[in-house]
Amino acid sequence: MNDRSSADLRDQLRAIVGERGLVPAAEQAAFENDWRDSYHGRALAVVRPGSTEEVARVVALLASEGVAIVPQAGNTSLCGASVPDGSGRQVIVNVSRMNRVRAVDPENNTMTVEAGCILANLQAEAERHDRLFPLSLGAEGSCEIGGNLSTNAGGTGVLRYGNTRELVLGLEVVLPDGRIWNGLRGLRKDNTGYDLKHLFVGAEGTLGIVTAAVVKLFPRPRAMSTAFVAVESPRGAVQLLSFLRGRVGERITGFELFPKHCVDLVVRHIPGARDPLSGSYEWSVLVELSDSTDVGALDLLLQEALEAAVEEGLVQDAMFAASETQRQEIWMLRENITEAQKPERISVKHDIAVPVSRVPDFIEQAGARLRERFPDIRIVAFGHVGDGNIHYNTSNPDPAATRERAAYSPEVNRIVYDVVTALGGSISAEHGLGQLKREEITRYKSEIELDLMRAIKRTLDPRGIMNPGKVL
Repeated sequence: MNDRSSADLRDQLRAIVGERGLVPAAEQAAFENDWRDSYHGRALAVVRPGSTEEVARVVALLASEGVAIVPQAGNTSLCGASVPDGSGRQVIVNVSRMNRVRAVDPENNTMTVEAGCILANLQAEAERHDRLFPLSLGAEGSCEIGGNLSTNAGGTGVLRYGNTRELVLGLEVVLPDGRIWNGLRGLRKDNTGYDLKHLFVGAEGTLGIVTAAVVKLFPRPRAMSTAFVAVESPRGAVQLLSFLRGRVGERITGFELFPKHCVDLVVRHIPGARDPLSGSYEWSVLVELSDSTDVGALDLLLQEALEAAVEEGLVQDAMFAASETQRQEIWMLRENITEAQKPERISVKHDIAVPVSRVPDFIEQAGARLRERFPDIRIVAFGHVGDGNIHYNTSNPDPAATRERAAYSPEVNRIVYDVVTALGGSISAEHGLGQLKREEITRYKSEIELDLMRAIKRTLDPRGIMNPGKVL
């Protein structure tokens, strides 16, 4: 596309979305680069439609011109899914202006929201109706629900409430030809053929643009009880989880694993952070219960359960949050691990999942194989052990090799992913594939799975214009 035709296309886009909806060329960089500064692209244009109808008209125009489309919400992707390539020929369709809560139905425990709604705002809106929207993750102050849906985001509440896929009942999607599929149904039961919404959840914008969703709400918990608990090992953490489930049932909302050096990293780099435990323990877990009962009763339930766990040899030490401030201080350790790693060396990050029972095997086997190849490697393994999702980050002891990450990461990735696959796991638990793992997935998914994925892509997007170069 030459300069004149590019200018003509920008004029046509402006006619659809107005001046406010077309980002000036000089201001596009914020949309062309990811927030971690890992992926950089160049777009022909960045449009910010204000409605589903405008999205549909934009997509229809670009489809007629054969112009590739990069759907984008909050642009907090960790795998480069929301960033264009460097050709300058792709158009970013950013949905952030579409940020209305269309309806809240407390009796049905549903909320109908547009794709540009910031996750934290949806949590607050649910709370205003005495309800809970349980999706919660570190980027919730800036990520948007359209991106959460497109990546099937996980977060800290998966153990009790499930990931994003399990929190959505209906979708509205603009298809790659500009048609609008209105599947905004708030039904728990609908057995009328293929459940189409699940094609788009986790598709990372490769099959269409999610413009709105009906999401599940839950009764708002009246009480939360939180503790920071020292355990002997990851295997001890899994045993403690099983023990607590037998004692407190489904009240367990959070169960997050920490190695000691993770806590040390946060304390060293995050102002106000402190280790809740006075002793030095190699492994700890954050345990949180929530319920509609009185907070005193819930605290007592957790304390009695952990006291019984001490008697069973499953707990070495524990600190209970006696106030909301202390609870926030404990969660501050978990939520700032990624931020605390930034001042240290560049790390190779992995977002893997294995069956919960195999988490200890993964940590042991991956660590042994990596240290055999890189004796001084630093490993930071933490995260959602309650649902089998471990964030497994490594850095090279050689600063020069760390800077040349391309020379270091392929071998690390192969070691980690081979262990994950041998244990029946996934190389991406909650961050998606994007550009980062697009090639890796061909080694770890069966050919029939890849063929089925390609067939779905060809059916819905035969011209291949929707977020090309991502996932497949």
